[in-house]
Amino acid sequence: MKKILSVLSLSLLITACKSPEKHDGYVIDGTADGITNGIRVYLNTMDDRGRPVAQDTAVVMDGKFKFEGSIASPKLWFLSIDNVNGLKPILMENALFEATVYKDSLHASKVTGSHSNEIFSDYNEAMKTMSMERQNITSDFRKASQAKDTAAIAKARKDLSELTTRMQTYPYDFLKSGEPSFFSLLLIESLIQGRDSDLAKLTEAYNALDADIKNSEYGVVVGGKIKQKEQEAAKTAYLEIGKPAPEFSAPDTNGNVVALKDLRGKATIIDFWASWCGPCRRENPNVVKVYEKYHDKGLEIIGVSLDKEGQKDRWLQAIEADNLTWNHVSNLKYFQDPVAQQYNIRSIPSTYILDENGIIVAKNLRGPALEAKIAELLD
Repeated sequence: MKKILSVLSLSLLITACKSPEKHDGYVIDGTADGITNGIRVYLNTMDDRGRPVAQDTAVVMDGKFKFEGSIASPKLWFLSIDNVNGLKPILMENALFEATVYKDSLHASKVTGSHSNEIFSDYNEAMKTMSMERQNITSDFRKASQAKDTAAIAKARKDLSELTTRMQTYPYDFLKSGEPSFFSLLLIESLIQGRDSDLAKLTEAYNALDADIKNSEYGVVVGGKIKQKEQEAAKTAYLEIGKPAPEFSAPDTNGNVVALKDLRGKATIIDFWASWCGPCRRENPNVVKVYEKYHDKGLEIIGVSLDKEGQKDRWLQAIEADNLTWNHVSNLKYFQDPVAQQYNIRSIPSTYILDENGIIVAKNLRGPALEAKIAELLD
């Protein structure tokens, strides 16, 4: 679900003036464009491993198919078709739906009907537009960097910074201004799983939902996740942006114990990674580029490896292979590393960006967004 929702964005023009019509069950009237008779269509939930589990099945006849049933409370389900790749998400509730599916692309297929599902679809389309905008800006940034066009580089940095802020604040703006619906629950759950979610705003949005939404089976689950997140947040408030970065000491590649306070620069990146981490290794070339560009201006990087005991050779080989010429430390204790636990690291790559006073000013930036932040601190 997280992957589905991570591609969403905001359309503030989706609120309705009337209450959605109530139904005792759901009906999906489907049109199967170009799909032969006898092909099966499925309504699926997802198991704990993200695999589809069929809840209902229909058979295509004369280009049509139909589902009928009832659901105790709204849930995120997925439409699939034999021999067609992909899944089409549907916010299922007791309502009337119309679906048009294509043999070549479930992604291009359409499902309309139900108040929450209409909101879901509009929101999804808006995020696709913003994602395309980000791709275009990133492409402009790379071209400008290759051409060494300083004016174009500055513009791309500014545009990317503004877009990043919009994409981060849009979901919260929607939850505050949009009409509460089952989609609000899904959005709250998606955001609350993020590493840098605004818990206060999400709690406020949840409390503002109608009682029937909060008291639904899924609503109770999301409410429980909010309480769990509140308990976790109370323990890690010292890591919020604006707080001083916690001091730590750890062995470097030669076994000498070094301290954060002795390694900080005018700007500092604490980079949690590991030799076994594919996403970390793919991001390393970008970090190298940022370091080479800004080290002489005062940038320092401290790589904190979450490699395992007995794997020091792999750690050192990865440092050399990826040309990571900055300071490195590790206790070789995987996620039980004391520094990782001190910084509440649950997944990698993870980064903390500090200013010259050691204050946390940003977290978990990658690609052009990372360079833009370092440029803001040092240019």
